[in-house]
Amino acid sequence: MNIGLVTDSTADIPTELRQQYGIEVVPNLINIGGKSYADGVEITREQFYEWLPKLNPLPTTSAPSVGAFQQRYEKLLKSGAEQVLSIHPPHNLSGIFNAARLAAQEFDGRVQVLDSGQLSLGLGFQVLAAAEAIARGAILEKVLGIVESVRQRVRVVALLNTIEYVRRSGRVSWARAVIGSLLHLQPLIELRHGIVHRLGQARTRLQGIERLIETLDSWGPLERLAILHTNAEAAARRLLEEVKQRVVTPIPIVNVTSAIGTHVGPNGLGFAAVPVEIR
Repeated sequence: MNIGLVTDSTADIPTELRQQYGIEVVPNLINIGGKSYADGVEITREQFYEWLPKLNPLPTTSAPSVGAFQQRYEKLLKSGAEQVLSIHPPHNLSGIFNAARLAAQEFDGRVQVLDSGQLSLGLGFQVLAAAEAIARGAILEKVLGIVESVRQRVRVVALLNTIEYVRRSGRVSWARAVIGSLLHLQPLIELRHGIVHRLGQARTRLQGIERLIETLDSWGPLERLAILHTNAEAAARRLLEEVKQRVVTPIPIVNVTSAIGTHVGPNGLGFAAVPVEIR
């Protein structure tokens, strides 16, 4: 079965892998000063993070239009795909899933939209697992089972430089209540099954990185691992040296897309991982 694969720019899939597997990526929108930019197309991540601390008011994000998804689905179906699988961020954190779902309704069941429960490579690893299965010739039911297995196991954890961006985003209920001295601490958070959990906070960067590594080790053996950062490449490369023996597969370092960075701020550091077993 010829299966087309679609995601959006929050998946953070490296360009070479998108091209290798023919993954269609729909860009999200970054709204700055009354102008909208296509994420990763009209504004680079490096440029965005350079601007971010100076922007007042803070930028906002918008989901792609229903029409943008319809165009990608139609492109794949016209080029020979019998089915299209479209995988996106949690419906409770973004309007992206809903836009894709509405677009899919125009294609008589030939497009299936999945809520990954994740962001960045937590989503991207699910898309890549689907892409690899499709490349092996798996039927749709088998691909869906593989994606579900990864969805159940994948973990994303991050050390933020400040809670301020998450708090202002309004997307996380407990962050809205954080006040006073806690704003000056570095929070450790985990996204799992669409819910952002607060794991604690660190008074120093070094303490926070130690907690990150402890958390990673608590997940047991890993199938996949990526290092995530928001314009903190030097720190990400140092972290790679600390953890590179944990998996035999290559460990990408990903500067997280602007559509996510808007809500977490610069100088964040973290992991996306797929443990061998559910933890």
